[in-house]
Amino acid sequence: MERLAFRVIIPARMRSSRLPGKMLAMVGDKPLVAWAAERAAESGADEVVIATDHQEIADAMVARGWKVCTTSASHPTGTDRLAETVQLLDLADDEIVVNVQGDEPLIDPQLIRKVASELALRPKASISTAAHPIESATAFFDPNVVKVVVDTAGYAQYFSRAPIPYARDAFTKSKAKLPKDFPAYRHVGLYAYRVSFLRLFASLSETPAEKFEALEQLRALGHGHRIAVAFWTGDIEPGVDTPEDLERVRKLLK
Repeated sequence: MERLAFRVIIPARMRSSRLPGKMLAMVGDKPLVAWAAERAAESGADEVVIATDHQEIADAMVARGWKVCTTSASHPTGTDRLAETVQLLDLADDEIVVNVQGDEPLIDPQLIRKVASELALRPKASISTAAHPIESATAFFDPNVVKVVVDTAGYAQYFSRAPIPYARDAFTKSKAKLPKDFPAYRHVGLYAYRVSFLRLFASLSETPAEKFEALEQLRALGHGHRIAVAFWTGDIEPGVDTPEDLERVRKLLK
């Protein structure tokens, strides 16, 4: 069996609207971003790289033995930061990188590996991501839960905050529960990219669907790029966005 080759890049910014400085918030004996890096390393990645525009983050991670790339502070998206990082690392176009957020200290290493493997298995895809079954009507109709519709070949057809696909007959009778065998999937915001796509990303214009849905992945679909979807039934641990999230993680990891 061919060896799975991939890198993990962790974009880490100091600025955060809800929890400023969270990347260096201490959880036990190390900063939050170091926990995410350790999880990423457990996935079997060939290399884990921290991409940051902040010297304190860079210094803290270098001191703990992690590889760091210092990037521009002007990137509008995390994907743009990844694109600069692959340039700095001088990666080949066919290499695979997984974007793991620095505020996800509980991410399952096997989920990271599964998303990388999905892209490696699908040469027609530029990106891969993950989806998790939705079992409650409350989650399905929640616009904060992003849904994905997948074709029979395993590629994403569309992502939306709207309830898709829509069970016309069942929901006419009741929206209190989902019908049996209903293909409702929550999008899990973890991505693997081919380096060739990251080099191209900055030149792609924003699409109307992306603008109104506020979903960056629709830019890739809108420009004809295919996104492979890995199905995941394990736990999906939330990231750290608020002081309450940080305290929850501290209790879990102490």
